[in-house]
Amino acid sequence: QVQLVESGGGLVQAGGSLRLSCAASGSISSTNFIFMGWYRQAKGNQRELVAAITSGGSANSADSVKGRFTISKDNAKNTVYLQMNSLKFEDTAVYYCCIMLHGGTVPYCGQGTQVTVSS
Repeated sequence: QVQLVESGGGLVQAGGSLRLSCAASGSISSTNFIFMGWYRQAKGNQRELVAAITSGGSANSADSVKGRFTISKDNAKNTVYLQMNSLKFEDTAVYYCCIMLHGGTVPYCGQGTQVTVSS
């Protein structure tokens, strides 16, 4: 059983920054997952992958956030971060921390945290 607890969402003006955190606990170590990542879902839209990082530390992000968002992880704390800079109105969404475990078929996600960017 894995638990994911997201924090750091909120209201910010366009051009501002936020840092999301995702603390993982339960049956997890720094090596027994394929990737951890952040998805987001805006109203009326499908959930999309924003950024992900593998257990080995390889990171990737969607074209829409490249150069603005950075994903990182702290193995000692089993925590993944998403640093979001130069936020835009279109970044407004619920952001979900998700993990793909070895043997899993779909990523397991937390409850999400709201990010609202005012224009």
